[in-house]
Amino acid sequence: MSAVSDRLPTFPWDKLEPYKKTAAAHPDGIVDLSVGTPVDPVPDLIQKALIDAADSPGYPTVWGTPALRDAITGWVARRLGARDVTHRHVLPIVGSKELVAWLPTQLGLGPGDRVAYPRLAYPTYEVGARLARADHEVYDDPRDLDPTNLKLLWLNSPSNPTGKVLSQQELTEIVAWARTHGVLLFSDECYLELGWEADPVSVLHPDVNGGSYDGIVAVHSLSKRSNLAGYRAAFLAGDPAVLGPLLEIRKHGGMMTSAPTQAAVVAALSDDTHVQEQRERYTARRTALRAALLAHGFRIEHSEASLYLWATRDESCWQTVSHLAGLGILVAPGDFYGEAGDTFVRVALTATDERVRAAVARLA
Repeated sequence: MSAVSDRLPTFPWDKLEPYKKTAAAHPDGIVDLSVGTPVDPVPDLIQKALIDAADSPGYPTVWGTPALRDAITGWVARRLGARDVTHRHVLPIVGSKELVAWLPTQLGLGPGDRVAYPRLAYPTYEVGARLARADHEVYDDPRDLDPTNLKLLWLNSPSNPTGKVLSQQELTEIVAWARTHGVLLFSDECYLELGWEADPVSVLHPDVNGGSYDGIVAVHSLSKRSNLAGYRAAFLAGDPAVLGPLLEIRKHGGMMTSAPTQAAVVAALSDDTHVQEQRERYTARRTALRAALLAHGFRIEHSEASLYLWATRDESCWQTVSHLAGLGILVAPGDFYGEAGDTFVRVALTATDERVRAAVARLA
């Protein structure tokens, strides 16, 4: 086992434990803004769908029920503007992190193959490459990469951690570059419905991909938009020539979403009202935290989308983490996401209204 675990970096959040203890010692308790885990209730219609499907004694299918595939194809058409999406273009997955971590392995990548991802990025892109023993590298602009042996290119827009959004023109040019060089492109779009000062666009939009899904796959999650992180509900949409083999591999591996969760996803993707209600909650929290951080001497960069504020006081991120922990506020140090984040912290909007008010009062 150590041969596999030794390939991996130290789990980042373990390093936060001492600061978490400091923040928890605050007389009014900790305000934990370090992890983007939803805290608001699962919408009633989704809970009802889950309960109604609770009597599911048989094995679910990896590809999902026809109703689930209908819900996914309908959503990508309605919300993302995708055209001519059939069941062959979609694949349910057991939460997006599982996919990110195991995709290079499932694609058959190994030593000598290269995986690239943004310079500031979710750590699991690197983990996935390491598990497959593939080479990994970061980029500022993927079009500057050497395409030799580049087998997997990750995009992440809106970005975790920065909230940066790639424009439609940038996406169009990157898709064209990847196709020219025969590079498989996966676009992590899990925060796409959480644009604040930008309107994020999917690689599935015909103005980006020219009406073809060749060589591109989008990754979407219901964790944030529908508060379903505990359900492990996500899906892929894009090139059937990529998704077909992945489906077969995942059948062999038993990577199936539970039947009740599949029913819940159908309900979630069929309703836009609860998404707008959740957006309004996050809008209020973002407005309050942003103003409080700015007044406290922070500068905020990007953050035009997603569930985070990318903030700095132009000092070591760990110095900032320590300062805020002394106020009973826990945030994530920017170097969790790459060396380029060493003077930033990521502040999550995923806390209750009461805890956000507490953070605002402490920052004042």
